[in-house]
Amino acid sequence: MEYVTLNNGVKMPILGYGVYQIPDPAECERCVRDAISVGYRSIDTAQAYRNEEAVGRAVKESGIPREDFFITTKVWISNAGYDKAKASLEESLRKLQLDYLDLVLIHQPFNDYYGTYRAMEELYKAGTIKAIGVSNFYPDRYIDLVQFSEVVPAVNQVETHVFNQQVKANEIMKKYNTQIESWGPFAEGRNDLFTNATLKEIGDKVQKSTAQVALRFLIQSGVVVIPKTVNKTRMEENFNVFDFELTAEDMVKLTSLDTGESAFFSHYDPQTVEFLTDYAKKGLE
Repeated sequence: MEYVTLNNGVKMPILGYGVYQIPDPAECERCVRDAISVGYRSIDTAQAYRNEEAVGRAVKESGIPREDFFITTKVWISNAGYDKAKASLEESLRKLQLDYLDLVLIHQPFNDYYGTYRAMEELYKAGTIKAIGVSNFYPDRYIDLVQFSEVVPAVNQVETHVFNQQVKANEIMKKYNTQIESWGPFAEGRNDLFTNATLKEIGDKVQKSTAQVALRFLIQSGVVVIPKTVNKTRMEENFNVFDFELTAEDMVKLTSLDTGESAFFSHYDPQTVEFLTDYAKKGLE
């Protein structure tokens, strides 16, 4: 496993396992057990995924020392604000059966995320959270938060894949020493990622799958990745990306795939904001 060192000295695996869209408790617990058996030690969950308890059971029952894991969760929009965020994180710790969290992110840049961040800063200073950061913060809101917070976000988790490489956003993150992390490293298969001719050509050359090439490109670009799959064979495939290296020529070819646009949605789009905030108002119960 390769690691990145966050801006506070904490080491984070550059490859983890994400549990988005696995709400069924039994299925999620099975998936995390499988991921742990493959070798994953970084697990990324969120309050909005409704599977923190399943993740917690799988981690605890693994018998592997707590300090070997890197556990991430995220505060949802409906839990925004100092008091709600603090209470929700205490609940997340209970559900995950943990005494501390390795990383906590603000899931979306909506509602009182300043109050949320204040609560996270407090828990960070107390040692309950080892690192704090944000998710889906575009450069404008990211810079605003950095300028008026005591603790610079250690991580910003944003949509990042070969078709949306976040080049300009990452330049700004680097300026303030925040680590970029990818959600959707496969773009959920959009734009025919798994059959893309450039990825396939390079994959054939290095005897790897298009998915492995897509992950390796991000890893070599210094991007933390958390691919999600419920299939153990694919978990193994995604994990097996450290025994080859892409050439400079390969990297240039893959860089050319960047469209600079989201394959999903934009937080600058009023309809997207209305959808997310209306959904958040319903809460998590």
